[in-house]
Amino acid sequence: MKSARPAHRCSECGHTSAKWVGRCPECQAWGTLQEVGAIAAPLRAVSAGPVSAKARPIAQVGLAGARAVPTGIPEFDRVLGGGLVPGAVLLVAGEPGVGKSTLLLEVAHRVAAANGPTLVVSGEESAAQVRLRAERIGALHDQLYLAAETELSAVLSHVEDVSPSLLVLDSVQTVRSPAVDGTDGGASQVRAVASALTAVAKTRGMTTILVGHVTKDGAIAGPRALEHLVDVVISFDGERHSTLRMIRATKNRFGPADEIGCFEIGDGGVVGVPDPSHLFVSRRSAPVPGSCVTVTMEGSRPLLAEVQSLVATSGGGGSPRRAVSGLDSQRVAMINAVVERRGGIRLGDADVFAASVGGVRIAEPAADLALALAIASASKDTPLPAGLVAIGEVGLSGEIRRVGGTGRRLAEAARQGYTAALVPVDSGPAPEGMRLIEVTDLGGAFARLW
Repeated sequence: MKSARPAHRCSECGHTSAKWVGRCPECQAWGTLQEVGAIAAPLRAVSAGPVSAKARPIAQVGLAGARAVPTGIPEFDRVLGGGLVPGAVLLVAGEPGVGKSTLLLEVAHRVAAANGPTLVVSGEESAAQVRLRAERIGALHDQLYLAAETELSAVLSHVEDVSPSLLVLDSVQTVRSPAVDGTDGGASQVRAVASALTAVAKTRGMTTILVGHVTKDGAIAGPRALEHLVDVVISFDGERHSTLRMIRATKNRFGPADEIGCFEIGDGGVVGVPDPSHLFVSRRSAPVPGSCVTVTMEGSRPLLAEVQSLVATSGGGGSPRRAVSGLDSQRVAMINAVVERRGGIRLGDADVFAASVGGVRIAEPAADLALALAIASASKDTPLPAGLVAIGEVGLSGEIRRVGGTGRRLAEAARQGYTAALVPVDSGPAPEGMRLIEVTDLGGAFARLW
């Protein structure tokens, strides 16, 4: 056995080091390592101990406590995989002002009306401020309890008094545990609070929703272990100047992790949008140059989205401008190069602008063909035929590849009234009332249209 040596522990993340260093190797914070004692000698063996429950065959494990309970908000239930699971811990993160607190207050109101007591604990607002928001969105109920606390012990006391079926903590960074060293909102405090609430949630079968802050680059603030502790991680996205809000599950132990829910924020709160395709497509009486419609897949949901482009003569005196909004800039640059090299359209001395409609962000390759057609249409100043959608991935050699879910994409486009689709070869049968135009490469697509 080696003798014990002095130990240094980071006050932010709890990382332990045998010697002092100026910068913590774990959380990269400066000047946070402090001497706390000695590193205990490692144990050579661990003896058997008591178990919480006897192991049973998997077929004999009951499912009653793992059934999802719908919240009454279809868009929220879609992302969760059917609803809230008793004992589950959810982490909801998003930028300030995006509508997290408003949506979760509505969720708490629906759960209180259907399943009994619900507790909302706010560490950022007073109970009176939360009450004002609840009045504005019509979320008042006798079974909905409010509290304003920043101490973990006080939060646990409220849980004991109310015995809620759902606990909403807004936010986890504002609650501190006096038993753990570290600054308020630091990595060690956040991990300790989340661990304690997770243990209580599993013991009581209480669904817990933790609201998390985000950093400047959009990542969830706090240690990475926070995302591993919880069962579901939901991101709440939306442009500040748009009323559209989207929630995505980046981790979900009880359902699919690629679903999306669409909401619209207004004076009455956050309202679900069951058919959001009309938000992402412009309504015009006649086609205009530089515009093409595609169908994207968000989880199992096909959504129509419009891609627009503008090609203008460069003012000279420098490199041409390339501006992108709602699309992946690297992919737009690649499509520009393919359109110029394989499609025979000169873009090297022109300014090219590309954007999506409605604030939606399009990242999947299925929109490549629509983007290429929009750029070519803008360059030629010639609109595409009315009622046309384009679905396909464009390769560097100009070939057009098939994408997944083509049948569902075409069916959604036909339901929305589109009559023609430009698709790769072998894309399957055409829906009723729709004509398929199959092309093998980008040059062939341009030849069929112009």
